[in-house]
Amino acid sequence: MLEQILHYISTLDTNWVYLILFFFAFIENVFPPSPSDVIVVIGASLIASTSAEFLPVLLITSIGSAAGFILMYYIGFFLSEKVLRSGKLQFISQDALHKTDEWFSKYGYKIVLANRFLPGTRSVISFFSGVHELSVGKTFIFALISAFAWNLIIIYLGMQLGNNIELIDYYLSTYSNVGMAITAIVIIFFVARFIIKKKKANV
Repeated sequence: MLEQILHYISTLDTNWVYLILFFFAFIENVFPPSPSDVIVVIGASLIASTSAEFLPVLLITSIGSAAGFILMYYIGFFLSEKVLRSGKLQFISQDALHKTDEWFSKYGYKIVLANRFLPGTRSVISFFSGVHELSVGKTFIFALISAFAWNLIIIYLGMQLGNNIELIDYYLSTYSNVGMAITAIVIIFFVARFIIKKKKANV
C-alpha cells in the first residue's frame, strides 16, 4: 500500500507534493488519525529521486503542523468559557479545570515544546493550550520548534530508509499506538473517578 502511495506521489509535480505534505501536517492536530508522519516519511524518501528538496519539505511540514496546532488552540480558546468553564461538560469538574490551569501556567510551554513527541496527546495539548489562554505567539513558536525537531528526525529516517518505508511505518505506528493507549488510560481514569465521586455524593 505504502509503495503504491509513494509511486503515485512521485509522479506529481513538486508543488503538489509540497501541498500534500502541508495538508497532512496541518490536519493531524484536527483529525488525529491522519497518517501525517507516514506521509512526511514518504515525502522525505522522494528527496533523492525527485526535485523535492530537504529544506522545503522540513519547513513546509513544520509550519503546517504548527498552523494546525494553532487552529486547535483557537477552538479551545473560544470553547473555554462557553463549554468548559460553564460546566456543560459535567465529567470535567471546575476543580479539575482549576488544577489544570495551574499546571498549564507552570508547565504549559514546555508541554507545547514536547507535543510532537507525545503521540495521541497532540490535539489535546493544542486544545487545552487555548483553553488556558497561553500566549498565542509563544505557543506558535514552541509548536513550530517541536514540529521542526520531530520532522527533522522522521525526514532523516525517510531519506536514509526510503526503501524500507514499511519498516518505518511499523515503528511509527507502534510508537503512536503506545502513546494513544496511555492517553486512553488517563482519560478512563479521570472519567471513572468522576463517576465514583458522583455516586458517593448521591449516597
